[in-house]
Amino acid sequence: MPRCGTVALAGRPNVGKSTLLNALVGEHLAIVSPKPQSTRLPVVGLLTQDDAQFIFTDSPGLLEPEYQLHETMRAAALRVIDDAEVIAYLHPAAEAPAPPLIDVAKLGRPPRAPIITVYTKADLAAAPPPPGGIAVSALTGAGLKELVAALRLHLPESPFHYDPDELATQPTRFFAAEFVREAAFELLHEELPYSLACEIDEFREHPAPVYIRATVYVERDSQKGIVIGQGGRTIKALGTAARTKIATLIAQPVYLELHVKVLPKWRRHAPSLKRLGYAV
Repeated sequence: MPRCGTVALAGRPNVGKSTLLNALVGEHLAIVSPKPQSTRLPVVGLLTQDDAQFIFTDSPGLLEPEYQLHETMRAAALRVIDDAEVIAYLHPAAEAPAPPLIDVAKLGRPPRAPIITVYTKADLAAAPPPPGGIAVSALTGAGLKELVAALRLHLPESPFHYDPDELATQPTRFFAAEFVREAAFELLHEELPYSLACEIDEFREHPAPVYIRATVYVERDSQKGIVIGQGGRTIKALGTAARTKIATLIAQPVYLELHVKVLPKWRRHAPSLKRLGYAV
């Protein structure tokens, strides 16, 4: 009987959840940034090996909320934990041992799913982590086979939920918006990427190239000027970087048109968050 189930990738911000997801599925799906809190919505990646299908869910980092967007991110992370068949609890190997997940997530009760402690960034650790966990490096691939084998033992017997050739469950327009944000994390500095959101206004696959029109929202007029840049240089560089990422994912040429608008205090405004796809 085949096995299939949801694996939650959970942990504090910047512990390597997105990098690990991408390494496990062999595709760049989730935003990767040295800056914490880049993941705002769960990203689902699929790995099908022989008779097992893993539905990996990269969740937002477990953080202390400072405003309403943070509240939605924390709520999304807790839902992923609650819905999982098995939880891969990530913690940097250099900071071992990992505190209990129930404390990090401030849960009222232990999760119903079994927890496997995963020590990430093992290539950066000076000493091996303590026993009871699996050390991995998404960059070198060390420990990934052992992790998949350990997770497989906890998957329920079930038919596959998705076609074995699929790598993701979310539509391409979702990843298009995410890659615009990833480019912003790469090109913009300090707090600005956190004040930026992206909404896809139009997505046409035919005729080629794929045509995408998107709006980049910021919170203040001064931020709009920074994102556009002198003579439009910054928004052009942002579009070029995002377009390259999208084209790589879908293996098709892409025409990306970006516009910048101000949506005041959208991170703290429930109707704006709902409009942008964040569950309030």
